[in-house]
Amino acid sequence: MKNKKYLSAIWGLVPIIIFLSLWEIIARIKIIAGRVYLPPFSLVLTQLYQLTLNGTLGFHFMKSLTRLLFGFLGGSLAGLLMGVLMGWYKLINKALNPIINLLYPIPALGWLPILMLWLGIGEILPILLIFLSSFFPVLYNTVTGIKNVGQEYIDDAKILGASNRDILLLVVIPLSLPNIFTGLKLGSGVAWRVIIAAEMVAIPTGIGALMMKAESLMRLDIIIVCLMVLTFMCFLFERILSFLEKRFNKF
Repeated sequence: MKNKKYLSAIWGLVPIIIFLSLWEIIARIKIIAGRVYLPPFSLVLTQLYQLTLNGTLGFHFMKSLTRLLFGFLGGSLAGLLMGVLMGWYKLINKALNPIINLLYPIPALGWLPILMLWLGIGEILPILLIFLSSFFPVLYNTVTGIKNVGQEYIDDAKILGASNRDILLLVVIPLSLPNIFTGLKLGSGVAWRVIIAAEMVAIPTGIGALMMKAESLMRLDIIIVCLMVLTFMCFLFERILSFLEKRFNKF
């Protein structure tokens, strides 16, 4: 079994190695001509090392990460709590569902012009955007998960003498975890995209701001480094949430 896993992992790396090799070759022999500039992958790695060494990448990355964690954790917690209330209590769901249906389709960045006028440009702006981008996916998937719990599980718990509170905490929410973690994964992915876009438009620090500075200097290698960081962090958050999901499902 272990050999099969190692073999599968190796085969999974083959397309990536081929892609990076073609990238390096095409950039070196300058197949792409005209105004399009493609830096070799080796140059991108060199720039990644230099930006890390001089602290530039770390500074901007920590700014983005701090904003994202505050917004994502706050939005996810609020979405989870409201999702539980709406999924479990029909009266609350009837009262809030029309409002949620009106606001949910609005992209998180759609709030940017309004929030800039209300709050100005500052740290609270990207955090609130991340809050909104995380809140709705978690809310929607939590409500869906709770509503999809089979009535037979609830009836069995009642027969065993469980209170409504125990049924919610020990039966309904645990059975809703797959949907809840789906919402968290969606929210984390959207959060990273939103923070980069918000920083590109309105914030002078962060990965998005670094990309805009690189664009003004025509430094495509730095832009690609920033995109690599974004890709890695989206992947890392997804892996962490998948790990937590497996851990919770064991209980």
